[in-house]
Amino acid sequence: MFKKFLYLEWKAFFRSASFAKNLALKIVMVLGAVYFAVMFVGLGVLAYYGLEDKFPDPLIVINKYLIYYFIFDLVVRLLLQKIPVMNIRPLLTLPIKSATIVNFSLGKTYLSFFNFVHAFLFLPFSIVLLINGYDVLSVILWLLSIIFLFYINNFLNILLNNKDKLFILFFIVIFALGASQYYEIFDVTLYTGPFFQGLFDTKWMVALPLMVLVVLYFTTFNYLKSNLYLDAGLASKHDVAKTENLVWLNQFGVMGTFLKNDIKLIKRNKRSKTTILMSVLFLFYGFLFFSGGIESYDNPAMHMFAGVFVSGGFLITFGQFVPSWDSSYYALMMTQNISYREYLNSKWWLMVVATIVTAVVASFYLYFGIHIYLMILVGAVYNIGVNSLLVLLGGAYTKTPIDLTSAKGAFGDKKAFNVKTLLISIPQLAGPMAFYALGHYLISPNAGLLFVALAGILGLAFKNKAFDLIVKIYKNEKYATLESYKQKSA
Repeated sequence: MFKKFLYLEWKAFFRSASFAKNLALKIVMVLGAVYFAVMFVGLGVLAYYGLEDKFPDPLIVINKYLIYYFIFDLVVRLLLQKIPVMNIRPLLTLPIKSATIVNFSLGKTYLSFFNFVHAFLFLPFSIVLLINGYDVLSVILWLLSIIFLFYINNFLNILLNNKDKLFILFFIVIFALGASQYYEIFDVTLYTGPFFQGLFDTKWMVALPLMVLVVLYFTTFNYLKSNLYLDAGLASKHDVAKTENLVWLNQFGVMGTFLKNDIKLIKRNKRSKTTILMSVLFLFYGFLFFSGGIESYDNPAMHMFAGVFVSGGFLITFGQFVPSWDSSYYALMMTQNISYREYLNSKWWLMVVATIVTAVVASFYLYFGIHIYLMILVGAVYNIGVNSLLVLLGGAYTKTPIDLTSAKGAFGDKKAFNVKTLLISIPQLAGPMAFYALGHYLISPNAGLLFVALAGILGLAFKNKAFDLIVKIYKNEKYATLESYKQKSA
């Protein structure tokens, strides 16, 4: 049966409507993976010798801070690693055991790049340990323990992606640990360091991560299997409809109709409500930069980076998923006499209003001085004039559908990253930093603010021209987007 599944996956990959179009991007992604693999090999070899000059035993130092590596790995997985998706509903009508379907779906995660990329770092490092006379069996058991821990992260990623309460609890714990160590209240490495060192010094301790891995596997397996029914986990939820007229938006004509739909979407769906929560979290992002606690963040360019982020939370979290928010009825919309300009203009105004409100609320940053708050204000101007247009442009290439009715679906795909949108995000972040640094270092800090503000104002001045280009791209991508929304690809 597994052989049959592999055959179906092979066919689905090559028969995908977007295969030929995205082949170049897939090649670029493979080259990127090779680049990171080479970098990891170099780091694995040099890490030991770089620490050897300052510390008597580099392995102890590595083990002390290994907890942060695993936390970073899990965060990256939550943001980027896709959960394998299969066309489950048709399979449920066939004489195939549900355990077989779940096992195959979990098996796909074993071969994920996010799992084996770490081998390029820890395998060379382990070889260097053996070359320098470390006990062979201890090194092998330590390496096995590290592998088990990465697969523990693999299953945690699946559980946290499908259980919102666990996801929130995870970030609360991470925030608490980071804050307590920053303010020297509690140092988690005092406890995790001896544990990781124990995986090397005490041979039987390899059983601990192995047992946790087995428990997590069966927990994940049972969770996914329990949701593998048409009348349970895979069924769409239907809430009681509520009538909201929002008649005051009628004065904006067609654009008002789209604004009504967006407001109702945000209020009624769990997935979209998350954007509001994330916007609030972005609002406090500036404390990492403006407090001066992190030395690498304490410079003018990074302050400008934070200024853009503080006011751009909603713009980033909501805008990057245009038009995926409407994926469930996008095909129906395209059969109507709908103006792309009016549709996109409603999204633009929603982001603009949210940016202005956020900039006003962020006035508590006046505590750090008037110049810091002016950075946030000019960052808001840049967001309105430039970044709002860039996120709409990136949305044309975001073809991952969002199922608003199944936020807790066992096999739901919550990722929508691709190479084009990542490339478009570069000027969103690097642009204001470059403009501010240019003015700051060549003339004065106030000139840096002026340069960023002028960039935003120029964006507003050429908004109509930019919209012409964006609308044209949306029309060119229309049918590819419709095809992508129809597919349930892995």
